[in-house]
Amino acid sequence: MSYETDDEKVEAIKAWWKENGVAIVIGITIGLAAIVGWRSWGDYRDSLAGQGSTVFDQVLASAGTGQTDAVMAQARVLNNDFASTPYAALGALVEAKALYESGQPDAAMTALTRVIAAAPDPAVARIAALRLARIQVAQGQLDEAAKTVAANDTSPEFAGEFAAVRGDIAAARGDTAAAREAYEQAIAKGSGFSQVIRLKLDNLPASS
Repeated sequence: MSYETDDEKVEAIKAWWKENGVAIVIGITIGLAAIVGWRSWGDYRDSLAGQGSTVFDQVLASAGTGQTDAVMAQARVLNNDFASTPYAALGALVEAKALYESGQPDAAMTALTRVIAAAPDPAVARIAALRLARIQVAQGQLDEAAKTVAANDTSPEFAGEFAAVRGDIAAARGDTAAAREAYEQAIAKGSGFSQVIRLKLDNLPASS
């Protein structure tokens, strides 16, 4: 569309603004609000993570001095108030270790089961599963340990560690051949405990 005079152009602009100006203002307002809201959310998220980190440091300090009750209380705070941060799962891992070392294996397994179900990072969930399976082996819960391994051995990064636990399960069952095979797989797949596994291999009874 073209206009013959500048006045007609001005009038056309006025008419267009009259029809569309409110919508434009609303759109700009919504856009600015979204930007401000996103920045506010980012600030809140960073603040939350910072607070969670502080509580997690307290968990570590309490664990280091053997204050199991304090560890449990602080881990509960992480779980209740900072569940959207990684610190809740990490705190539960520390809590489980403290509980087990204080002679509370059932409570430790409960904490680890919670981590497996809720950890935002799959790697943390697999670490919890490994620790749970090891406690289950130590408690003689071999079938449960085997189920834990089967359900969580899904990543090549942890394949060596899960193979080592399968070796422990087989050894506890007296299946020397299966234990030897699993330990050898663990070493081949790069377990971080290769020296310990080699000792376990050396201590296995000779196959009949």
